[in-house]
Amino acid sequence: VAMFYSGLYNDPSLVPSPFIGKPAPGFAVPSLQDPSVIVSNKSFAGQMVLLNVWASWCPGCASEHALLMLIAEQGIVPIYGLNWKDTRPDALQWLQRLGNPYTLTAYDNENTVGINWGVYGAPETFLIDADGKILHKLVGPLTPEIWETQFLPLIEAAKSSAVTITGSRN
Repeated sequence: VAMFYSGLYNDPSLVPSPFIGKPAPGFAVPSLQDPSVIVSNKSFAGQMVLLNVWASWCPGCASEHALLMLIAEQGIVPIYGLNWKDTRPDALQWLQRLGNPYTLTAYDNENTVGINWGVYGAPETFLIDADGKILHKLVGPLTPEIWETQFLPLIEAAKSSAVTITGSRN
């Protein structure tokens, strides 16, 4: 009982993901914008990306959206969306109203991708390297401070590593 009670007050964003350093789980679901287009982990193969889990009903998603738009404008890393447990009309209307920072958005209304990726809730953001490995997972809204202290250093280190590896092959 004591363990259960203390668990109620733990911050779920501090739970380490078992996927860190491992290949991202495969998936293939329809695109939010065009159900005839399939979005999969192959859609971003060979490039470092953010995968952002979001929904139109999610207040945290709304709070991080302006930052995602800024990151997309800066072009540091492409952002792919995973629209999670949402309705297609609500999600499309939300993007139309707030802007679309996503290169592609997968539509996961049945939570099949979410389950395989260990999604606790929205928003969540994964950093995936060019080899398809998960470098980082954030549970909760992305903030400028988190972007600068957690994501950017990993992106810069991975890019430096790729340059070093590429440079040593020449």
